[in-house]
Amino acid sequence: MNFNQLAQQLVDAGRILYDWGMVPATSGNFSARIDKNEIAITISGKHKGRMTATDIMRIDSAGLSLDGNKPSAETGLHVQIYQHYPETNAILHAHSINATLLSQLATNEVVLKDYELLKAFPGITTHVTQVSIPVFENDQDIRRLALLVDDYMNNPGVIPAYLIRGHGFYTWGNSIDDALKYTEALEFLFKCDLTLRGVIQP
Repeated sequence: MNFNQLAQQLVDAGRILYDWGMVPATSGNFSARIDKNEIAITISGKHKGRMTATDIMRIDSAGLSLDGNKPSAETGLHVQIYQHYPETNAILHAHSINATLLSQLATNEVVLKDYELLKAFPGITTHVTQVSIPVFENDQDIRRLALLVDDYMNNPGVIPAYLIRGHGFYTWGNSIDDALKYTEALEFLFKCDLTLRGVIQP
């Protein structure tokens, strides 16, 4: 898929996530891999529900701008995921209410267990399972945060997402559509967890 096609898909994803209430104001950032050397990513500070294709830019595989535009401040987190999981082709970062609240309540991880919807994630074929979503402390030093995430990902197993405390969550997939599916599934599961904790009403 070429840059223009991916840019439009990222724009469409932004509108969907804004309609879901998951990227308020100018929060969130999205990217998609063009090829092994280039990535399409949202320009810094853009409202994700009002983007056009001109709000998507190109960076190289190290996160450096290829067109003079300024990428998202969290570009380093995107680069880290692409480097660690080479099969990843799209990354979505949302700031939903449920994810943000849960990240403040959880300690080091959120354990999602025995939910049918866990089968939305790759490699899971039964509800009789559990998925641990790590929670990282928020840090304005993106390089330091990316190193912490990478160190965690060196543990056995593949995680489908992670939370940043008081911030939101990252998820990724083989396509933008896959990443949207995982984002929607995670938001549902986060709401289930908050309901079980008695924080919100069903």
